[in-house]
Amino acid sequence: MPPIALLLIIASYLVGAIPFGLVLSLGSGVNIRQQGSRNIGATNVNRLLGKKLGILTLLADVAKGFLPIFIAGRILAGGPQANLAIGLCGAATVTGHMFPVYLGFKGGKGVATGLGVFLYLAPQAVLLCLAVFVVAVRLSGFVSLGSLLGSAAMIPGLFFLAEPPWKLWLATWVVVMIWIRHYRNIGRLLSGTEKSWKKKKELPR
Repeated sequence: MPPIALLLIIASYLVGAIPFGLVLSLGSGVNIRQQGSRNIGATNVNRLLGKKLGILTLLADVAKGFLPIFIAGRILAGGPQANLAIGLCGAATVTGHMFPVYLGFKGGKGVATGLGVFLYLAPQAVLLCLAVFVVAVRLSGFVSLGSLLGSAAMIPGLFFLAEPPWKLWLATWVVVMIWIRHYRNIGRLLSGTEKSWKKKKELPR
């Protein structure tokens, strides 16, 4: 693998590790790592600081998944082991978000960053994932369930679109890691203690 590819993989990790949720919350007086779900992602930022910062965090986390692999694709296209290197850049970006060196390797769950990666690699499959996410959240009220089912939909989506095996392997790794990072949510879903957005809306009645 050429040296430029190794540099791009390292750079992808470092970009993915930028905790935008924490950065955007600075000055608010709220430490998102100590309140709510204590997660640095958009859902917790939205819950604690409102929709504006929640949406900005979401867009930033998607962008940091998209841009490194987009740049790697432009630089490495047609080169030796290009697909392997591009796939590793995507994996490194998601890994950076989940295990950021800047925060002692305690980061987010990788859904938005993974979305950004595949927004570049397989935008049609992303549309399927978003549809599954929206339907799951709409019917259940659980963002976590939508994230789990939406991310899992990426694998059959890539398969039916006849995408190359390296993208399937990358998606499988990302999905497995997302599910592992959601282990607490899975436990709460099974025990019936997960927070529902539907219940939140029904409180004023």
